[in-house]
Formats: sequence, structure tokens, C-alpha cells
Amino acid sequence: MNTLEIVSYNVNGIRSAISKGLIDWIQSTNYDVYLFQEIKANELDIPSELFHQIGYQTYWFSAQKKGYSGVGIIVKNNIETSNLVKGMQVPQFDFEGRLIRLNIKDVCIISTYFPSGSSGGERQNVKMEFLDAFYQYIHQLKNEQPKIIVAGDYNICHTEIDIHDPKGNKDSSGFLPEERTWMSKYFDSGFIDTFRQFHPTTLHQYSWWSFRANARNNNKGWRIDYQAATKEMENQLADAAIFMDVKHSDHCPIYLKIKI
Repeated sequence: MNTLEIVSYNVNGIRSAISKGLIDWIQSTNYDVYLFQEIKANELDIPSELFHQIGYQTYWFSAQKKGYSGVGIIVKNNIETSNLVKGMQVPQFDFEGRLIRLNIKDVCIISTYFPSGSSGGERQNVKMEFLDAFYQYIHQLKNEQPKIIVAGDYNICHTEIDIHDPKGNKDSSGFLPEERTWMSKYFDSGFIDTFRQFHPTTLHQYSWWSFRANARNNNKGWRIDYQAATKEMENQLADAAIFMDVKHSDHCPIYLKIKI
């Protein structure tokens, strides 16, 4: 195994995505690792055998609240994994099933689902608290494991080229100045936005579209899903892409290839 191909995908309900052909898509693309966010299901209610039948081992971390949040990772059976950890050991966020990680060789691979603040002030406050807690967590982890990929739905557009209407959304959760400042601080602290590493100025590449106003057909989207890699992995990055034409969710999958 010289390379590892990793897909991150907010499925907006794993069972819903399965009903729209997710399993067939995984079987046809045949990547090494798929990281899921917003699985919205208790682990016991996920038909894991469907993934097992096509050659993947499964790891889930569900929210305590039914039909909400949750993350997962599936890895090809022939790839050895270690150090499975569920949660950040921060009870208020672990209750919502927001992070799962495991190691493949010396690379720590994380699937994470950052809170959304779009439902109002209270959740926006929770989101900002999460950003603080996550920043502390990830830097502590980075001291122990220098090679990390943090993939998932960050629920934040970083720059104006990551959103279809930067002026109209300047006061919207997901594009607020304080959220964008946090993203800059995060990338400046030793993380690489892998998509931008390969496509620094590419426009109109998004990973999420509102269900409203025919947004997807008009490509009025937001790039809020990322695969961030630590600077220590810069020489291992081989390719990155966004699969905008794949439709099992209001998000689309994002892709990263690394040398291992």
C-alpha cells in the first residue's frame, strides 16, 4: 500500500444515504477509507452488515440524542487500524457524537462534525465553545501524534471564494468574521487545507447546498467540508478533489490521496 485514498462525507442520515445508493457508490469507487458525519442513527440501527459485505470494517460514534449528529469511519478489511478513540473526552460534545479517530500506520485519521450555529444564538454559542475546545484538543493530540488528518463538516466557509455569495452571507452563521478568524488561526497553527493546496484559486467548488431555492442546481453552495492535514504531512499529500456530482445528501463527498 503506497497510497491511501480517503473520502469524507456528511451523509445527512446514513440510512437515508443508503436508501439513495450509497453502498453501490462505495463499491464502485472502492476507496480505502470513508469518513462519515451526521449519521443520525444509533449504532445498533445502522445496517453495518451492508458495509461488511462489500469488504469494509465499520466504526461508529453516535449521539445520545436519537436521529442527531454522530460520526463514523469505514476502512477496507485488508488495512490494519489501531488506536480507535471515540470523542474528545469533553462530555458536552461527546454526548453529541462529534469526533472519532483511528490510526493507519503512523497517520491519525479523524472524522469530525462541528456544531452548526444556524438555528440561533444559543447553538452559535455552543459552536464557539466547541471551536475553543477542539483547538485545545487537536494541538494536544498533535504533540503526541504529528501526522493527523482532520476530515469532516466544519460548518464554516473560510474565505470569500468558498461561498457563492460572500456579501449576502456576511452575517450568516458559517461565514461570520469570528468563525473565519478561527479557521485562519487553525490553518496558521500548523494545518493545511488540502483542497486549497492543490486548487488554490479554483472558484465555484462547494460541498454543501441549501435545500431552498434550487440552490444545488444553481450551484449556490458553501465549501464547509475539509480534509485538513498537519504540516508534517505536506510531502505526503498527493491529490484532493470535491465530488460535486455525487448526490446522496445535501453535502457531497470530498477526496484526499496521500502517500503512505
